[in-house]
Amino acid sequence: QVQLVESGGGLVQAGGSLRLSCAASGRTFSSSTMAWFRQAPGKEREFVAAIRWSDAYYLDSVKGRFTISRDTAKNTVYLQMNSLKPEDTAVYYCAAGGVSIATMTRRDEYDYWGQGTQVTVSS
Repeated sequence: QVQLVESGGGLVQAGGSLRLSCAASGRTFSSSTMAWFRQAPGKEREFVAAIRWSDAYYLDSVKGRFTISRDTAKNTVYLQMNSLKPEDTAVYYCAAGGVSIATMTRRDEYDYWGQGTQVTVSS
């Protein structure tokens, strides 16, 4: 089974930046679609960003602020988060699966999930 290990979360002031990392093991990372989801307290987990080969896709509210990328050699996907807002506060999860462009925003399409990393943005 694929294992995903996230890191990089923490506390940051509004307007600041964080870089999340997700290291994959157990399967060929280069063949997977990778995504980031987030879940705030009392809310459903929502799609944030995904990368499928070199193509990136984003939630509208993070476009221009977040960048998803991957290092295939290291089997690692990243989420660079700039201009953070208090509304970005959530547990961020890395996900992996052989999903299509049409279904990549649907959480039930992903086969593997990380443990999550907390991101807190102070106002």
